[in-house]
Amino acid sequence: MHIQEELSQRHVLSLTVSNEAGILARIAGLFTARGYNIDSLTVADITQDHGVSRITIVTNGPPKVIDQIMAQLDRLVPVHKVTDLTESGPFVERELALVKVAGVGEDRIEALRLADVFRAKVVDTTIESFIFEITGTTDKVDNFVGLMRQIGLVEVGRTGVVGLIRGKEAI
Repeated sequence: MHIQEELSQRHVLSLTVSNEAGILARIAGLFTARGYNIDSLTVADITQDHGVSRITIVTNGPPKVIDQIMAQLDRLVPVHKVTDLTESGPFVERELALVKVAGVGEDRIEALRLADVFRAKVVDTTIESFIFEITGTTDKVDNFVGLMRQIGLVEVGRTGVVGLIRGKEAI
């Protein structure tokens, strides 16, 4: 194991950016140039006039590399602000997933029981399948999907992580 891998930590970065063509490609390019993967990426318009979007990126890397990436992101003209939620104090993060599970008989009953435990909602059902909606931390979604895999997982659609700092201030 390389020293760099040992020091690698999960980071949730939140960026506010102007809605401009190509900005997402430029941001992803900064990670690619450094050889770091983006584990999760979400983008959504956050203003009434559609002029600003929030981008949430989950990645892993040593603090020094994350600091370099953040500094480079901050220098991009359409980027208004870059915040490492992981380093900024308490924050709330959530992910939404749609999980399709096929099964009959006992498997069907077990899928419903587990969904209840995880507070997943049934959003579609047929005689032989369910689609569950689950919201929570990435770990919670991963655990639910892992259990459904044993029952009859068909497919999963995930939104990616979104996060906000706790408290009354905006980032």
